[in-house]
Amino acid sequence: TSVLTTQLSEDVERVSENPTDEREGEMEVHEDASSVILPDSELGTTAPSLRFSKTCLKNVFSVILLFIYLLLMAVAVFLVYQTISDFREKLKHPVMSVSYKEVSLYDAPGIAFYPGKARLLSCKHHYYDHIPPLINPGQPGDIECTTRRINYTDPFTNQTMKYALVVQGPRDVKKKELVFLQFHLNGTDQDFSAIDYLLFSSFQEFINSPEKAEFMKDCESSYSSWKFSGGFRTWVKMSLVKTKEEDGSETVEFKQETSVVNYIDQRTKPRSDQLFFVVFEWKDPFIQTVQDIITANPWNMIALLCGIFLALFKAADFAKLSVKWMIKIRKRHLKRRSQVMNHIS
Repeated sequence: TSVLTTQLSEDVERVSENPTDEREGEMEVHEDASSVILPDSELGTTAPSLRFSKTCLKNVFSVILLFIYLLLMAVAVFLVYQTISDFREKLKHPVMSVSYKEVSLYDAPGIAFYPGKARLLSCKHHYYDHIPPLINPGQPGDIECTTRRINYTDPFTNQTMKYALVVQGPRDVKKKELVFLQFHLNGTDQDFSAIDYLLFSSFQEFINSPEKAEFMKDCESSYSSWKFSGGFRTWVKMSLVKTKEEDGSETVEFKQETSVVNYIDQRTKPRSDQLFFVVFEWKDPFIQTVQDIITANPWNMIALLCGIFLALFKAADFAKLSVKWMIKIRKRHLKRRSQVMNHIS
């Protein structure tokens, strides 16, 4: 016991003599502890803040991209609607297409005259626009044209009988073949004298037709009629127009340009009769073909729609992946934040 009391008394004296040594030891322990804790506190404040700012920027950028792709999807939907609308509009309103075919020989047209009381004096084929001077105007001459005479009932009244003189028209457009005809009318009760005529596409079809009267009735119903006056030389230049209908049928019509030249009657005695002169010639070697075409190509529209729908699906897929990525980033951020808060607490 004496030994224990002696040691305790020595320890107390040593502590009482050096109290600062023990405090310095405690401070060193606290400093070491603080040196260990400080890096953890820095990791919990500065590093997560930097990580949060980068994540926020990524989220904002992803939202902007998402809105851009949604805008592109809206534009694609509008293009689909506009493409379908344009295609339907073009189906309703086809465009007229005109093409020209050059020929050296035409199928000889038929020229149907309705002379009434007038009489055909002469008919000749000439070439290269050369018409020789008349030798005996008003007198019967040579009739070198192929002609047919036909009687038929008027297709519009079915009561009046009509008399027509059908003449074969020119064929050779390269040689500028023309047909020159001269008519004579001894007298008329009308103030103005004129002869009606109409053009139809093929004289040979008229010749081969078993029912020529019905053929002429159909021609008069289908083709327009014109007139040429007495006392003049009427020059008719024809052009042929073929029109293809929607059902595949083809109709033929004539366009013509006429020029009228006054005839100077040089006969010695004054006459009360009328002379008619008319020339038929092809205007050019081109046959005009007219047809309605639809400019909307269904294959182009299908290809365009496929491209638009592919872009839509791609944009939708990107938007879905962007949303999933943002949700994933959000969950990861919340998880890290909870871990930091648990560490700090």
